Amino acid sequence: MTILIQGTVDRTRLAWAELASGRLLITGGTGFYGSWLVESLVAANDQMDLGISACILSRNPESFLQKRPHLLGRKDLTFLAGDVRTFPFPQGKFTHVIHAATEASAKLNQENPLLMVDTIVEGTRRVLDFAVQAGVSQFLNLSSGAVYGDIPPSLGPVPESFMGGPDITHPKWAYGEGKRLSELLCAIYADKYGTETKSARCFATVGPGLPLHTHYAIGNFIADALAGRDLVIQGDGTAVRSYIDIADLTVWLWHVLVFGESKQAYNVGSEEGHTIRAVAEKVRELLVPTLKVKVLGKPLPNQLASSYVPATQKVRNGLGVSLEVPLEASIRRTAEWAKQKEL
Repeated sequence: MTILIQGTVDRTRLAWAELASGRLLITGGTGFYGSWLVESLVAANDQMDLGISACILSRNPESFLQKRPHLLGRKDLTFLAGDVRTFPFPQGKFTHVIHAATEASAKLNQENPLLMVDTIVEGTRRVLDFAVQAGVSQFLNLSSGAVYGDIPPSLGPVPESFMGGPDITHPKWAYGEGKRLSELLCAIYADKYGTETKSARCFATVGPGLPLHTHYAIGNFIADALAGRDLVIQGDGTAVRSYIDIADLTVWLWHVLVFGESKQAYNVGSEEGHTIRAVAEKVRELLVPTLKVKVLGKPLPNQLASSYVPATQKVRNGLGVSLEVPLEASIRRTAEWAKQKEL
């Protein structure tokens, strides 16, 4: 992963210049997204002597550090154990916050939607209160494409201007509606306290560190292939998804934090849509071509396939970022990381 992290550092040099001597709080800093942000930050510090320091909030930093012992004892990192809804505020002034702490669990969303909403909304409010107290100038909220609800398939890639939303009569949308509320809170705090708040609406992501045994379809396919199992699609395989590589996403997030406009939301993802079946076939072909893809569901009559693909002109044109890692490379990287993890 060191080479991949180096690539994110090289592509983010303008942002690092703006962050020099800064003090950051990163919530959820030991998760999939957060760990890439932390690794790229320390790599940039080492190469450019930026003088950036960061406090990393996590429910279990000890477990994270056991897996990443190279981060132990670094003077530019401190770790704070706590719940994002109740964590004690670190002392002193801070310059930036990246709020990446969210329980993005389909299981929790289904079984305890109240806890899902509380974690997102109360957690965001807590972190915003900290930002005000600590004098933070720039605040990045990691939101989700789930804020758009069911995206009409006829729309194509969904732009930030789309005013659809989750069905608030159905508890399954607790996560998406919670993210909408988190963005509203950011706008309110920006107006009331002057903190520059920006939201990154993240879409499906793949790359080293992706959990392979949760609700991420592409992760499940990679896990099946590595285990020598046929790849199983629980639905009918017609849903359309796109995937941004975690290295590209990391670059985009740093740019949104530093260069994004206050009270604005930016889609972060790929515009290259694929059906779930096509994704499974691609994983099979790249990793174990002798396996089969099994589709368990059947399409319903007269029902259009769902789509979850962002339009990204706003972030690409406005902040000068681009996608550099094709899906095939992302799948291979994820598989190689998973194999090394098992050694």
